[in-house]
Amino acid sequence: MIRVIPAFAILVLGLQCAVAADGKLVLYTSQPNADAQQTIEAFKAKNPGVDISFVRDGTPKILAKLRAETAAGQPQADLLLIADSVTMEGLEREGLLSPYKATGAAAYPAGMHDPEGAWHATKLITTGIVYNVKAPMKPTSWLDLTRPEAKNQTQIPSPLTSGAAMIHAATLTAALPGGWDYYKALKGNGAIANGGNGDVLKSVAGGEKLYGFIVDFMPIREKAKGAPVEFVFPKEGVSTVTEPVAILKSSKNPEAARAFVDFILSPDGQALASRQGYIPALASVPPPPGYPARDAIKTLSFDAAKALADEKANRKEFEDVFAD
Repeated sequence: MIRVIPAFAILVLGLQCAVAADGKLVLYTSQPNADAQQTIEAFKAKNPGVDISFVRDGTPKILAKLRAETAAGQPQADLLLIADSVTMEGLEREGLLSPYKATGAAAYPAGMHDPEGAWHATKLITTGIVYNVKAPMKPTSWLDLTRPEAKNQTQIPSPLTSGAAMIHAATLTAALPGGWDYYKALKGNGAIANGGNGDVLKSVAGGEKLYGFIVDFMPIREKAKGAPVEFVFPKEGVSTVTEPVAILKSSKNPEAARAFVDFILSPDGQALASRQGYIPALASVPPPPGYPARDAIKTLSFDAAKALADEKANRKEFEDVFAD
């Protein structure tokens, strides 16, 4: 017997199948405000039924806010989009993240995402060398900053205030012969550790210092605007942070949160990252103007779990080296 489905039922069924994510969603992020706003707007264009808002601050302050709200039993955020995987590893171990096998995650290189889906990389932000175009030496190696030409002319972001700088220190000391001897050589050559990446850019672009460690997008963006700076991917390789995204276990709208993760990892979401001036995590999406080809960028190996375990020891090493 053939069952006839009433026309109104077909219409209702069609509407149910077409329903997208909706409801409220709160994102906590360390993205620059303009990038965060663009990300929100692009997601809403694909998911107009979601009323998404964001809170933006540095990763340490975002974590402090998150922990205070969690301790009070009043968590507000559904999602995190913050600087580094080490922080996400810690949150995962605390049981604060909700694993999700994101749509499209299989298209990414092995090791790019957490194996359990607790967090997913969204871009590659490398740390290399920035120099002022008036500098007498054009560095090509990390070791160049220990040469006499760079005496008293180098500023680096402090790992005590910058998560990317801490990851850079952990990566570089694991990759270079002698480990922390490299930072000792920097200190012996008059390098200073002060503030974050923005402080380094201001110092080098202004000519106060001629060299520095910095995340790639800052000098590349500013050079395009006319700043007298150049960015170098040193020949030994660069460290990376991946600005991972994660869903909090306390999310009040996990369906919409999953839709956000899927969007960020989609080709459209990765193309947005490229337009914003970042190297996309998805290798098939080209990097933005001003960057070399993806396969020309040598990245140094990094173990987020080990970096988390070594964080206190690395912090102490750095403090000991750069203590006045």
